[in-house]
Amino acid sequence: QLQLAESGGGLVQPGGSLTLSCTASSSTLDYSGIAWFRQAPGKEREGIACITSSGGSPNYADSVKGRFTASRDNAKNTVYLQMNNLRPDDTAVYYCAAGRGPTLHAMCVMGSYRVHTFDHWGQGAQVTVSS
Repeated sequence: QLQLAESGGGLVQPGGSLTLSCTASSSTLDYSGIAWFRQAPGKEREGIACITSSGGSPNYADSVKGRFTASRDNAKNTVYLQMNNLRPDDTAVYYCAAGRGPTLHAMCVMGSYRVHTFDHWGQGAQVTVSS
């Protein structure tokens, strides 16, 4: 059973930066896609970035495009989310999720993935953007 662990959350001022890490208990190359989701209080969990095992460009939600960058280090079994120019509405619990299969891979590329697309989840990391 794959285990995912997020780290790097915290409190940051508006306009600041933060990098989240998602470390897997086994090779990230075994999983067709790894995504970042976030859930703000009272809101549904939303997908914000997805990166595939094939190494193509990540897919981003419009809300984070141009500010967030997803990347992976296969040697470390880790996926990162670099977050720049953070805003108060970025405040949320951030989760990474992983799954397998060609359908998931395609959904990751197209940005059509959803919560139920993924089988494995981390415990989440709190990110708070406030002055």
